[in-house]
Amino acid sequence: MFDPSLFVSVVFVLLLLAVTATQLWLIHRQNRHVSAHSGTVPPAFASTISLPHHQKAADYTLAKNQLAVLEVGLQAALVLGWTLLGGLHALNQLLTHFWGAGLGQQLALVAVFALVSTLVDMPLAWFRAVRLESRFGFNRMSSQGWLGDQLKMGALAAAIGLPLVALLLTLMDRTGPWWWLWAWGTWMAFNLALMVIFPTVIAPMFNTFKPLNDANLAERVQQLMSRCGFQADGVFVMDGSKRSAHGNAYFTGLGKAKRVVFYDTLLAQLEPAEVEAVLAHELGHFHHQHLRRRLLTMAAMTLLGFAALGWLSSQTAFYTGLGVAPNPMASNGAVALLLFLLCTPLLGFYLSPLWASRSRQDEYQADRFAATHAQGPALVSALLKLHQDNASTLTPDPWYVWFHYSHPPANERLSRVLQA
Repeated sequence: MFDPSLFVSVVFVLLLLAVTATQLWLIHRQNRHVSAHSGTVPPAFASTISLPHHQKAADYTLAKNQLAVLEVGLQAALVLGWTLLGGLHALNQLLTHFWGAGLGQQLALVAVFALVSTLVDMPLAWFRAVRLESRFGFNRMSSQGWLGDQLKMGALAAAIGLPLVALLLTLMDRTGPWWWLWAWGTWMAFNLALMVIFPTVIAPMFNTFKPLNDANLAERVQQLMSRCGFQADGVFVMDGSKRSAHGNAYFTGLGKAKRVVFYDTLLAQLEPAEVEAVLAHELGHFHHQHLRRRLLTMAAMTLLGFAALGWLSSQTAFYTGLGVAPNPMASNGAVALLLFLLCTPLLGFYLSPLWASRSRQDEYQADRFAATHAQGPALVSALLKLHQDNASTLTPDPWYVWFHYSHPPANERLSRVLQA
């Protein structure tokens, strides 16, 4: 006789094993490919990248991947521990015993789940951010500073996340079989609001933002934005150097709240023409409406996700097949939500090459825009400096790129810029 709970368990275990094996296989391929090419700078970069810098990038990649192997194994064990080994069931039963059934117990379940998962992950996260980055000369933050950031982010997540979860759980219980549609609308409204308030409310909690005070560079930036028909709420410099030597630039916000942000490390690395080219690349994303399309894609995917959760939350086998006995006399909304969050990365893993491929095409398109509206050679030199200063490997494995790279490898990207 067909047992739906057993079927869910078997499919879940097979998927977990397949995803974990694929992740480890990709890391192995990347390590082997990078190691095999670490002794020689690719011909296209021989005149611009020294062999010591090339080898540093290889060592940095291999060190990060050694840690990634541990992270993959830990994540698989954590998922299995929460589900089939009974962790979530035991936590749910314990909180119900001491708290009783109700919204308070469900919020406590979500909070304790998040806290335990964060604490388990924290040692590797600390090692990656502090020890590994220090080893290669990138980290500029003490362990105390890192821990302070984690506490601040945790408090912020609790202050914003718990009321949102409470609202979603209330919708699950009180709006009937179409609750997932109401929940999706709430989730999208929350994300849009977050995009508006992030630049002026949340980001300043972690970094200092000052107006760009280089008059010549500010004039170039304003002229470029004017040529591209782009308006922003200001151009700011962020003190990224207090945490890392890595450089970056980005746009943030939505509507009239959009602003341009340069890391101070980026401005220290690049010449004005190169900064202008990097900014033109970012403007290319807006010109081609990449961000709008990604927002619409996110809306469609989350709608499908909430619809799937709406159906799964009414299936007993979804709970029992993943190691949790649902409470027949009370709401199981929090359990359903957490089980779904544990399963979603597994279900979406083999779709990641599609998103990565689309993102790389967007980067090529933004590069072509930058080469047209700024100086193409300046974009090339800026990309070379950023690859070198960030110790990005020049010889990644093609399969690893296909699965994981949201940006094209340096050799392919620069060759296309030169042809633009």
